[in-house]
Amino acid sequence: MPLEAISAASEKEKNIRQGHPSTLHLWWARRPLAACRAVLFAQLVDDPSAWPERFRGEEAQAAERARLHGIIERMVKWEATTDEGILGEARWEIARSVAWGLGEEPPASDKPREVLAYLREKGPPVYDPFCGGGSIPLEAQRLGLRAYGSDLNPIPVLITKSLLEIPPRFGGRSPVNPVDRKQMGDWRGASGLAADLRHYGGWMRDEAERRIGHLYPKVRLADGSEANVFAYFWARTAVSPDPSVKGAHVSLVSSFMLSRKKGKKAWVEVVRDSDAHDGYRFEIETGRLTSEEEEKKHQGTKAGKGQGFTCALTGIPVPLAHIRELGKQKQLRERLMAVAVKSGTGKIYFAPTYEQEKAAALEKPQVPELKVEIPLGLGVRVPNYGMTQWHDLFTARQLTALQTFSDLIGEARKKILQDALASSLPEDFRPLAEGGEGAAAYADAMAIYLSFALDKMAVRNSNGCIWDKEGEKIGNAFPRPALPMVWDFTEANPLSKSTGSFANGLESGARVLEMLGDATAGECHQADAPHNNYPVRPTCIATDPPYYDNIGYADLSDFFYVWLRRSLREVWPSLFRRVVTPKEKELIAAPHRHDKDRKVAEKFFMDGMGDALKAMREAVVEDMPVTIFYAFKQTEVAQEGITSAGWASFLQAIINAGFVIDGTWPMRTEMGGRMRATGSNALASSVVLVCVKRPENAREGTRQEFRSRLKAEMPAALQKIKEAGVGPVDMTQSALGPGMGIFSTYTKVLELDDSEMSVRDAIALINQIREEILGEEDALYDAYTRFCIDWFQIFGMEEGPAGDAINKAQGYNLSIDDGMLAGVFSAKKGKARLISRWDMPREWQPDAQRPPPHWECLQHLIVALEALDGGTTAAAELLAQMDSEAGEAARRLAHRLYDICEKKGWAQEARSYNILGSEFFHMETRAGEILRRPPLKQTGLELPDAAER
Repeated sequence: MPLEAISAASEKEKNIRQGHPSTLHLWWARRPLAACRAVLFAQLVDDPSAWPERFRGEEAQAAERARLHGIIERMVKWEATTDEGILGEARWEIARSVAWGLGEEPPASDKPREVLAYLREKGPPVYDPFCGGGSIPLEAQRLGLRAYGSDLNPIPVLITKSLLEIPPRFGGRSPVNPVDRKQMGDWRGASGLAADLRHYGGWMRDEAERRIGHLYPKVRLADGSEANVFAYFWARTAVSPDPSVKGAHVSLVSSFMLSRKKGKKAWVEVVRDSDAHDGYRFEIETGRLTSEEEEKKHQGTKAGKGQGFTCALTGIPVPLAHIRELGKQKQLRERLMAVAVKSGTGKIYFAPTYEQEKAAALEKPQVPELKVEIPLGLGVRVPNYGMTQWHDLFTARQLTALQTFSDLIGEARKKILQDALASSLPEDFRPLAEGGEGAAAYADAMAIYLSFALDKMAVRNSNGCIWDKEGEKIGNAFPRPALPMVWDFTEANPLSKSTGSFANGLESGARVLEMLGDATAGECHQADAPHNNYPVRPTCIATDPPYYDNIGYADLSDFFYVWLRRSLREVWPSLFRRVVTPKEKELIAAPHRHDKDRKVAEKFFMDGMGDALKAMREAVVEDMPVTIFYAFKQTEVAQEGITSAGWASFLQAIINAGFVIDGTWPMRTEMGGRMRATGSNALASSVVLVCVKRPENAREGTRQEFRSRLKAEMPAALQKIKEAGVGPVDMTQSALGPGMGIFSTYTKVLELDDSEMSVRDAIALINQIREEILGEEDALYDAYTRFCIDWFQIFGMEEGPAGDAINKAQGYNLSIDDGMLAGVFSAKKGKARLISRWDMPREWQPDAQRPPPHWECLQHLIVALEALDGGTTAAAELLAQMDSEAGEAARRLAHRLYDICEKKGWAQEARSYNILGSEFFHMETRAGEILRRPPLKQTGLELPDAAER
């Protein structure tokens, strides 16, 4: 697998907002579409070695594999999501593998409709029993396959239905609204749905402004014009424990800074005023601040991390215990600190006027659906402060606005039904939930998308929304999957067109629909994974299950469920029959559901996951691998190289369910920037486990047998992993694949005392053998390089005693005065050290008559790759001048030295070896192209200065 390309596309995708399915409705821990698409393609397309009669010999198979890798690299890019050319190419490869497996030939590659029809008829259905945000079934559908998903939680079921089922059912039709219906447009895919969403959502927004517009008064600017407020800044307040202020409510503020942009600093000042409410008022200041002054403003009234606050009037402490007690007595309040408007020069901040304070001072409306308890679970902390019901997470004005829009969804649904009946849709009055395909079902579908826009608005209109002071924008209530206490929060204006408005959520949904093309109809069901009977069998399973206690999905999702239930109870009664989402059977290790007993919670998770895996094994296609995403925690890697109990237990559950773990594909799917750009050596955030059914006639094995097979089979497997372009940082995780592949072929592996070897111990042995193999590879290097490796393991790039260098060199029958060693090593005045790569000669070429040390070749390749005017092509030019043995030695050596750096904690030095190892495949490909043209003379490279080094 071209893992680097997949990781790079996955990381880039995290920053894409317009049209991305994740912007339709928030769901936590979604896997990137790029990773899902690549994994499904690799799962469904045969490796060339499966067809030796068609691809004769390893060279032909390697060439075909490289071609398939090229397709993966093109198809994982975001632009490929709507590129029918690239998608058609990928579909044909899947169709070819399916056809060959059936003893047939696929339709011609230049007939995409026939290819799609073939896949719909004969391609394996893809099923994700933990569908979450719908990424895996959506990508299966995009690849032309029948796609199925299920989840216990009704919200991911509805999200997946909105992506998988509704667009194909009503796709390719003109809108039903009377304005767009008259337009002779090209209503491909779900573009008609998008047009109706904008039209009816626009009507809702205008109607809401008519009803509640007075709650959002405008601001008068200096030039006399008026502007809409787009953000309101609130502070929670508590009674000061200082009796001298006579019960005044003082502000609990984590930061007074409104803008931290250079040249545009803005902040709130607390001004003592005996005539003002509680004896103080807020003023807005702008201008210059020293770093110390800014940091003080940024601290607000907080006393310190994990501590309480200080009274802004007298400076005495306001302990958290005092605040919690007031919260439980419902005596915490809120006070408006500032408002913000947009202008041509940026954001302008104002102190609140009496009119604005009065507009927000409403009586809280009673919303029965929100009078539901918030569980004090994973990451949910607000109940500690008296916010015990979902109703408590919203101010009076926020509740009024959300309730108004929720009521308007029902009114809009009636209008849509009338317009749909007047359009070309059939007079089918069956609801969407019962399989309807006419006017009533269409109105139901629109109500779902309108409800999603309401949820988008709610996530930025609660009292848990923070303000991004650097970007000057409103954050959502879930910057991470938790509900912590937020002291100073930001309220959006739902009637504006800015972030947090209904119009903004509406446009996000419309753009997602426009990105969905004509697709095979899919299905999603509400089902409990351990007891899933898989209505389509046999099936191809790809899934991203929940992991231990990472996220309390059900607890957090009630934030949305209470609003969706209010708006859609009649649209999809079966999904919203409960007051809250189901919790009892949710597969997470949540101690708060098991009398706070972590061991009981973990056993519940592992037993349930084991049953879910067994159900999968019974449903899968015999010769098709199962792929499982594992959300890997970097903290799970222990210092001695043995992975944590959680990771090992998950692997054990897979093996116990009757699977062989045939491969592990590490992917960086959650990082903010690409590894090569940031220089990070962080581990992959996801590992895809590739599993196949263990044969029924599998037998037991012994530790010695397992060890012998590891020693015999791992070297070739590791070499293939390196050749595939896996960088050193991901090598440990990638090597688990072939190692666990051997271990899991046995029903059990017996230790010397006849006890059963645990997965944890198997992983330790795999890592040990991998390190032994790397050490044994040292014999393949020249003597100069072996000496350098020996020195590097002790001293790194620092100085050491020259006497030690002389002794070590003699052990390799070398002298430190040797001309070859002089190119990489220096000894002066009793001190010795390896020469920095940046201090080696800039104009350097390998000498064919006197081959340089492998160490020297590696260091010059790194310089060529990392120099200011260097890069992949420059490194490839140099690689092309080396013989193949030296090039391959440089690749191996990069992995070896990275391993040493990782153990020593030399992160910066490790970075260079990781980058070279990750980029080597591309360098090698480019070098091959260079060798087919006249050679270019190596030119000097511009090196970075000392600071950049």
